[in-house]
Amino acid sequence: MAKYKVNEIFYSIQGEGRHAGRAAIFVRFSGCNLKCPFCDTDFKKYEEMGAIDILNKIQLLSPDCKFVVFTGGEPTLQVDEELTTLLQNWGYYIAIETNGTHKIPGGINWVTCSPKCLFVKGAEPIIKVATEVKVVFDGEHEIIDCNIDADYYYVQPCDTGDAKKNAEILKQTVAFVEANPKWRLSLQQQKILNVK
Repeated sequence: MAKYKVNEIFYSIQGEGRHAGRAAIFVRFSGCNLKCPFCDTDFKKYEEMGAIDILNKIQLLSPDCKFVVFTGGEPTLQVDEELTTLLQNWGYYIAIETNGTHKIPGGINWVTCSPKCLFVKGAEPIIKVATEVKVVFDGEHEIIDCNIDADYYYVQPCDTGDAKKNAEILKQTVAFVEANPKWRLSLQQQKILNVK
């Protein structure tokens, strides 16, 4: 039985991408193979949990919500078919948020790839297909899809912590979407609503 390093499990709404506004249970895995300059996750703390422990915590948080999001960190470093099969057997729809640098395990229903190759050397995605691609725009780097075939393409303004800079990045992001209608705007609704 595998043990997973879990940073936290919490119930909230999905704030980004196609499922924005949908109730979701997030399983945040600890650890990542990249060091992105804008990352806001603390990887130092984690709890080792088995697949049954994760299922029990998910069921405790909401017996009615069947939408689970694996995030991180980089969840593909840990998620395996033991975990996905267990959750699917209990009727869960599983989404994963990944940088695309590792293979996606079986049993995933929705793949959000947020490639980081614009910000980190050696971070080119190996996956070629995803359900959605979400690119973070910092006002400096080019917005590209990294040759990933997806149903949906999103560009998300980077939160720099500076209100003036954020306003300028948002303005540039909107202009980009208007000029490139293949792309849609994704805002971090969880930050706007001040929820986890």
